[in-house]
Amino acid sequence: MRGEGLSGRPSLLLLDLDGVLRDFGPAASVEDDHDLPRDSLAAAAFAADVLGPAIEGRIDAERWWAAARDRLVADHSTVDSERAGAAMRAFMRPGEVVPEALELVRRVRAGGCRVALLTNATSRLDADLRLLGLDREVDAVVSSARIGRAKPDPEAFRRALRVLQHSPSATLFCDDTAENVEAAAALGIDAAHVPTTAALREALSSRDLLDTGSHEGESTVDEESPLLVVLHEKDEAEDVADQLLREGWAPCTVHKQLLAGEDDAEDADWVVLVETTPEGLPAVCSKDALEDLADLRDGFVTDAG
Repeated sequence: MRGEGLSGRPSLLLLDLDGVLRDFGPAASVEDDHDLPRDSLAAAAFAADVLGPAIEGRIDAERWWAAARDRLVADHSTVDSERAGAAMRAFMRPGEVVPEALELVRRVRAGGCRVALLTNATSRLDADLRLLGLDREVDAVVSSARIGRAKPDPEAFRRALRVLQHSPSATLFCDDTAENVEAAAALGIDAAHVPTTAALREALSSRDLLDTGSHEGESTVDEESPLLVVLHEKDEAEDVADQLLREGWAPCTVHKQLLAGEDDAEDADWVVLVETTPEGLPAVCSKDALEDLADLRDGFVTDAG
């Protein structure tokens, strides 16, 4: 689902973790080992009122385990707390890396595109990533437990892009859950449903993100691409635009943050579009100066895409 306003090759790959880069395999063996009915572990651990607080950061992973254990006991009268707890420990394993997907991530990064994870996760995510070695394989990690919102909530995507300081129009989001993909696309983000590694490969290939031979060592941002100075308040954006205009930058027009669905949002960001420096050069040639100015107002600079 191509997002509105996308142009050229993405400079950020926003990637789901579970079901894309990490796999847990079937839970049947764990259930058999603990003499539990089929699918009982997932039903208890992933119940909305059990999982929701954990992936939104309202409880930690240990309390999630306890809540899932108690739900399993409540759902199955023949299962005692000790057996349920041991089964949940085994079920909540770190999982395994999908090697073919990891190789694709490496190729994307080798081509100069940033890769960040956006995942619905609990407080144990950092430990899991370190154990699997994935903390070294991506440029950034955005966990739902840290930002307080989980996919497919639109605010999860908005907060992720603000954390990553990146433009939605230059972002590709890939997820194995169709509902999450649809939510991202509704915000104007280029989004691809990737239920298999083959689908992920196709999504990346079709956007020229696997052609490392011609892009390795190069920036994915066009040297002629405009920049956006992103600020939190409209009056700040207007002040910055006026200052830049006086110095000779152009065109310095002010717009609301380019995420769809935020027309009436109180927390919408404001952006100043900058195309050329006072010397008439592309704005990217003096990006450092714009970043210094944005830092003074707790803002940031990103490419317009």
